[in-house]
Amino acid sequence: MRAGNRQIWDTVRRSHISRIEDFVMKTTSRILLGAFLIAGALWAQDGPRGHWTGSIELPDQSLGLEIDLDKDATGWIGSAAIPAQNATGIPLEAISFTDGKCTFRIKGAPGQPTFTGTLSADGKTLSGEFTQGGGSFPAKLSRTGDAKIEKAAKSPAVAKEFLGTWEGTLDAGQPLRLVLKMTNDESGASAVLVSVDQGGAEIPVTAIEQKDTKLTLTVKMLGGGYHGEINKDGTELNGTWTQGGMDLPLKLKRKSEPAKQ
Repeated sequence: MRAGNRQIWDTVRRSHISRIEDFVMKTTSRILLGAFLIAGALWAQDGPRGHWTGSIELPDQSLGLEIDLDKDATGWIGSAAIPAQNATGIPLEAISFTDGKCTFRIKGAPGQPTFTGTLSADGKTLSGEFTQGGGSFPAKLSRTGDAKIEKAAKSPAVAKEFLGTWEGTLDAGQPLRLVLKMTNDESGASAVLVSVDQGGAEIPVTAIEQKDTKLTLTVKMLGGGYHGEINKDGTELNGTWTQGGMDLPLKLKRKSEPAKQ
């Protein structure tokens, strides 16, 4: 093959390869864009179901927040997490989604913090505000994947000596009155911690573990927990409340007798 013909052939071949590469790149881009648009359309159709990350804009800081929303046979379910406070598995209640508007409330928290927001047309963001105790704070959440609802596992039943209502005061810079209510039913033990000085908020206890005279409570909503031991008379729980790297003494005295089994 003559040099001139070879140069012409090489030029044609490079041009052909370039057109193929350009076609492949454009086709791949269209596929990726199409997949992205389909995902966005499915998100929009699916309402607020999914895992959301974002923040609440408080007066002096931005508070990171993670929200998971999903549906089961009973309706909407959800949980929240506040990484900075090591708080996870916070249950949500009063969840609704109508005409692009989404609302939910953090269960048991003081001041009934409630989110009200609008889902964007592409289903990627929820923009609105949190209200709590008369205050209102801007909030924005972005959908980052599928929902990861953290459901509390059932705790084994505890001995009858631990059942009933207990009262105490936690000294956390200022006195904070607390009431612990613990019960057994067919599914196991359950408990709530009532913060009397914070509007009587009922904070769910995530896990309960009893071993002989010792009791351990995990409260993921607060990123804390309690370790105590019952006295011989069954009238007091003496122990420590742990939260945010702090250990504070907490004595709980029985207010009511154990429920009959």
